[in-house]
Amino acid sequence: MATPPPPLHLLRLVMSCRKITAEVIAPQSSTIVAMASSDEPEFLTLNRARINRFAPSRLLWDARVAARVGEKLGIRLREIGVSNIEIDPLEFSRAPHLRRPAASLFDSVERAGICVAGSDKLHWP
Repeated sequence: MATPPPPLHLLRLVMSCRKITAEVIAPQSSTIVAMASSDEPEFLTLNRARINRFAPSRLLWDARVAARVGEKLGIRLREIGVSNIEIDPLEFSRAPHLRRPAASLFDSVERAGICVAGSDKLHWP
């Protein structure tokens, strides 16, 4: 009898109007093994510029920022040797205006060489 495959690391997104954070959680211990956020120094000047805009938008981040966060997360996952992750099932119940940035984040993680199970369910038709 074949042994079942080990559980995959879980990718969870924490989104607010000010920032997006991607966390990868170990399946056995529920600890965060890798993380990337739009609060990192690379994004500070962009965030300040968006706050001081005359006509502020409701979100300080967009699909491009989410993609860059995913790229950074993918690099960090490769460094620690994680090659397969799975999306938190709660991501599929997000509002439609938040699904597109989430999909771009997952795409950039995949482009970094990490297999993301379930990312095909989040893409727009």
